[in-house]
Amino acid sequence: MCRHVAYLGPPVTLRSVLIDPPYGLYKQAWAPRFQRPGAVNADGFGVGWYPDAAEASDASVAAAGLGDPGDSEPVRYRQAVPIWADPSFADLAWVTRTGALLAMVRNATPGTSPGPAAVGPFRHGRWLFTHNGYLAGWPESTAGVAATLPTVALLELEAPVDSALAWALVLHRLRAGHAPAAALAGTIGVLQAAGVTGNFNFLLTDGRVIAATAAGNTLYYRQAEGSVTVASEPGGDDPGWIVVPGGSVVTAVPAQVSVTPLAAPSDLSVPDTTPDGRITIR
Repeated sequence: MCRHVAYLGPPVTLRSVLIDPPYGLYKQAWAPRFQRPGAVNADGFGVGWYPDAAEASDASVAAAGLGDPGDSEPVRYRQAVPIWADPSFADLAWVTRTGALLAMVRNATPGTSPGPAAVGPFRHGRWLFTHNGYLAGWPESTAGVAATLPTVALLELEAPVDSALAWALVLHRLRAGHAPAAALAGTIGVLQAAGVTGNFNFLLTDGRVIAATAAGNTLYYRQAEGSVTVASEPGGDDPGWIVVPGGSVVTAVPAQVSVTPLAAPSDLSVPDTTPDGRITIR
């Protein structure tokens, strides 16, 4: 399991999204409230952000609803150590501003590769992707699915890990012209049709839109002050956090969030959620 978060909106510091919230991603690395089992996410962390999204004024971002990022690729900072063990990250996060980011803390699937290349977010062009979950029985269980990909897609895998293969499947669909939510949902459908089980919480952004799935683990979103945040769990107890039902796919921009059911055959319900959309303090 892992924890991840994506943000779109007026430019903010990385620290204000990831470290400062009382239950933000930084604390979720060792004390998540809604992750059972595998509560310690100590196998690395990564953050990707869009420098061009920091150049737009707050007013223009709010007016457009999406901001006006250019065409530059996102920057990534990835480490194979726990987020709390990197003394430089807090300083980096303090001075770095952006209007679009995606970050994660990693709890590695047993048998997968260590090292920073195995840590999300994975990147292609403007796309960033993370996976909160696992593909059971990897790599044997996914051999048939992997064989359906073009050879170049397999050669592009950043690391021999289940999440990198999931990203290759999603990217294959994005390249074919699928919308972000459809690329995520289609990947889950292909995995399940091949008999692959696991947790398939995917998170994807190009700096303009966020797409995410609630498929085995918790997922929430919050709209506030011209921004939208999609996360494994709320960063605080402030109002406005909405739980995403299990077996759903989300498409989010600051002005609008849509949640639709996944067309998936298996049970993708989410444990430890609050059915009325409110947070239960534990």
